[in-house]
Amino acid sequence: MLLLPATSVLAGEAAIEPTDNGADVLQDTTVDADSRSSETSAAAEKLVEAVSAHEHLVPLADAVTTVEEDPAAPLQLLGKEIMPGTAHRLSWSATELFEGVPVSTPVLVVNGASPGPTLCLTAAVHGDELNGIEIVRRVMHEIAPSKLSGALIGVPIVNVQGFRRGSRYLPDRRDLNRYFPGNPNGSAAARIAYSLFNDVIAHCDALVDLHTGSFERSNLPQIRADLRNPDVVTLTQGFGSMVVLHSKPTVGTLRHAATLAEIPAVTVEAGGPSQLELAEVKHGVKGIETLLSTLGMVRKRRFWGDPEPVYYKSSWVRADNGGILLADVSLGSTVRKGDLLGTITDPMSNQRSELFSPYAGRIIGLARNQVVMPGFAAFHVGMQADDVTAQVGAANAAQKPSTGGYVDGMSE
Repeated sequence: MLLLPATSVLAGEAAIEPTDNGADVLQDTTVDADSRSSETSAAAEKLVEAVSAHEHLVPLADAVTTVEEDPAAPLQLLGKEIMPGTAHRLSWSATELFEGVPVSTPVLVVNGASPGPTLCLTAAVHGDELNGIEIVRRVMHEIAPSKLSGALIGVPIVNVQGFRRGSRYLPDRRDLNRYFPGNPNGSAAARIAYSLFNDVIAHCDALVDLHTGSFERSNLPQIRADLRNPDVVTLTQGFGSMVVLHSKPTVGTLRHAATLAEIPAVTVEAGGPSQLELAEVKHGVKGIETLLSTLGMVRKRRFWGDPEPVYYKSSWVRADNGGILLADVSLGSTVRKGDLLGTITDPMSNQRSELFSPYAGRIIGLARNQVVMPGFAAFHVGMQADDVTAQVGAANAAQKPSTGGYVDGMSE
């Protein structure tokens, strides 16, 4: 179990805050260089460094086979003891509303009859991302404790305050996914992050954090993962036929804090916000059920088609003008350099501009048809070719340098 020692002093909470109008992202590529200010980044790094390492008895990939001769053990979580072969619904209370009323959210727990790893599923860290909530519900309620090896913990709605308001953010406009691993004496966001990380995440051997696109953008079902970590690679390989995007996690995200604490973590992106999209939900459920099978946590085998490619770089194509955006491509489309991605039309003058792809690759995210402002990130292109660095470098050379600021996560 991972807990911060009572005597440790956390660095002051650090996160990049949204502007009043929830402005657009400045970081729009998975190239290692990012657009955060050095001051904010350094403060956040100190915060995460306060987390102790999660102690693995064995690597994740060997967890089931190594302990299969041992008896299953009770799981201690949120002050309760969950016996092997049982399922429970617990309540996690992280903080209070500004009115002083306690806020709680369900935590679903299935402790298998046989030993194995503990996998955690989290959703709605951003309150308007609904697909993950339904994915967690379906996975958790379809698992029979008697047929599970290890334990499965599901938190369907992490940001219950944002969920109730239909908002990505907490009521004070903070992005919860920029405050992990948290601070027990910080803001509401820092306290919620600290409580979730220490009361739930610290008890897990691996984490799958479920998200969607933001601000009326939709993502092709995909796994965001730091492929330099062998245990993270084990997770990504377990999902079956799902696109993988190599992505270093942003400081302050749940994925970053968990991985740094030696809890391998990936982010699953599927669809867009504020809607329940059944095709994306089914894809996510199938991926997680395949992961459970691959890890040996369930015996049922699932077979997908050919594996999807791994994209090692990606970049967003932005609107040059404001107006009505209409896409000419769809999620999953393959594009060549110079292909037409969409058009932007001024509703007053009827003048039209066209957006062309600066790269050869695949559309792994795009903005829904809508009214956009200049600079709005519209099409996310994943690149698989060996010369992706040259592609991105040439395209970025023509752009103005970033001035730093809020990293809003068109992902996580």
